[in-house]
Amino acid sequence: MILIAFVLVSVLSLVIIAATRNHRQMNTVCISQALIFAALAVYIALFEQVPVVSFLVGSQYFFIDHLGLFEVLIATIIFACAAVYARGYIGGLLESGELEKGSLKLFYAAWVLLLLVIVLAFCSDNLALFWIFAEMTTIISAMLIAILSARENIDAAIKYIFVASVSMLFAFVGFIFLFEISRVYIGTGTLNWTVLMQHAAGFSPGMMIASFALVFIGFAAKSGIFPFHTWLPEAHAKAPSAVSAILSGVLLNVGIYGIIRMYAIVHQTTAVATIAPMIAVFGILTIGIAAFSMIPQKNLKKLVAFSSVENMGIMLVGLAISTPVALFWVLFHIMAHSLTKASLFFSSGILHRQYRSRFSSDAADEIKDVFRLQPLAAWGIILGGLAIIGMPPFPIFFSEFFIMLQLGAISLWVLAVILVLLFIAAAALGYFVLTTFTQVSEPESLSDIIPYQTPASMKIPIIFLLALLLLVGIVLPAGGMEFLNQIVTELKF
Repeated sequence: MILIAFVLVSVLSLVIIAATRNHRQMNTVCISQALIFAALAVYIALFEQVPVVSFLVGSQYFFIDHLGLFEVLIATIIFACAAVYARGYIGGLLESGELEKGSLKLFYAAWVLLLLVIVLAFCSDNLALFWIFAEMTTIISAMLIAILSARENIDAAIKYIFVASVSMLFAFVGFIFLFEISRVYIGTGTLNWTVLMQHAAGFSPGMMIASFALVFIGFAAKSGIFPFHTWLPEAHAKAPSAVSAILSGVLLNVGIYGIIRMYAIVHQTTAVATIAPMIAVFGILTIGIAAFSMIPQKNLKKLVAFSSVENMGIMLVGLAISTPVALFWVLFHIMAHSLTKASLFFSSGILHRQYRSRFSSDAADEIKDVFRLQPLAAWGIILGGLAIIGMPPFPIFFSEFFIMLQLGAISLWVLAVILVLLFIAAAALGYFVLTTFTQVSEPESLSDIIPYQTPASMKIPIIFLLALLLLVGIVLPAGGMEFLNQIVTELKF
């Protein structure tokens, strides 16, 4: 069975990591794990009848539908790119002493476990199992944040665990509510998503509102939604850049995925009339808080992190519109955001190695002569910045355009507010790049600045992701569009 293959590959990876002390060998294991996972996901997409049901623990607790497979494909692509990037980046951290050699096995073991747990979360039919795996991603990813020899990293990891785990307790209570709803209206209590979707139309709207509100708190924290976003900028800024790419490109998707699954159940009931405006308000507030928080930022990775918060808000607004077209472009936006944000964090990681900022990212006044010293990273930030603010021909342009088009059919006033907020966020990012990347050193000090010799392993993922973004934005593959339509159909929108 395919899920067993995921587990066996991960166990073998852990055994090899435990048996070696060589950084390159550990890194190769992580690259191999991600590529094998990606190959398995592609095999499922091409040759299996999706949804794929896997019988484990005597019941249908796991399955792979188009939504889960979509998220697994995104996760494996980002993890593969991040693992390639980590070969050079983590090597640099070892040389500089920012990462202790004694922590290397723990780092790569946590890396392997994190990918496995994320895949199992996306393949869980049972919402209780999904909750468990989602919580495990918090603990394991916090280890990757705290792995560096810096107090700030430990503080950021603790804050992340506290906010996310406390909020997830509300989600746990919400799932208990949902179980009781199913017991009353189905006759047998269940948290299997497929069963709940079949019977959701008969559920009590009032109870569903209560259940969704509690679950939303938990997964809003996981995805950095206001007001539970406070952990995100620090965690993403302090983490090693390879880890930051995973946090923004994959981990945030776990939270949004949970909200989408729960909202699909609510969408089958009359409770959606109450829930949709609620999540729309949270989405607008999230965009607004992120946009205004980006204005004073002097730290590149924090700026990129607040951009992630903004994009989570866009996804919520799109979901609240509750039309098949809006959901389609929300899914498209999830993919585009993940690829874009990974490329941005990879580029900022090169600048970190060049300028060796004590902030584990890059203070604006420290970045000088960037086009002379690190032209690829500079263009990576510029192109990634254009992509993330939704400039054509990058994919986010299309998702934002069609989500806003759907929103305009409902409320022109709300559309106007969101467009202003998006403009503020874009202007903040553009101003930072313009003022920072045009700074030059004094002529007499130019000879003292030595360019960091960026390993090829740190360049390849940036080039690959930007090329992939342009390809998707220009071509808009028909097969991918049909795949997203299958998700919309399965979610019964």
